[in-house]
Amino acid sequence: MNPEPFLQIDRIIHEKGRLAIMSMLAASPELSFTELRDTLGMTDGNVTTHIRTLQEAGYLSVTKSFQNNRPLTTCALTPAGKRAFTHYINLLERIIQQNKPK
Repeated sequence: MNPEPFLQIDRIIHEKGRLAIMSMLAASPELSFTELRDTLGMTDGNVTTHIRTLQEAGYLSVTKSFQNNRPLTTCALTPAGKRAFTHYINLLERIIQQNKPK
C-alpha cells in the first residue's frame, strides 16, 4: 500500500463539519448561513467557526446583504475552493481504488 495519498489529504476540508459544508456548496451555487446551519444540525457558533476556517483558506466567499430588512449571510465556493474540493474527492477515490480487494 502506498501511504502517499493519505499524506496529501487536505486537513482543512477533511474535518467532518467542513467537509459537510464543502459538499453542500459543491452541489449549489450558494447557500445561506441558515440553510447550512439547519441542514447540518450545527450551532451558530460551530457553523461560524467552520466558515471562518474555510474562508481563511480561500475556499469560501461570504457575502452579507439584507433581504426583507433582515441580514442575510450567504456562502459560496471560490474557484480555489472548487479546485481543492475536486482534488480532495479525486484523492479519496485513489485511496479507495488502492485499497479495494482484488
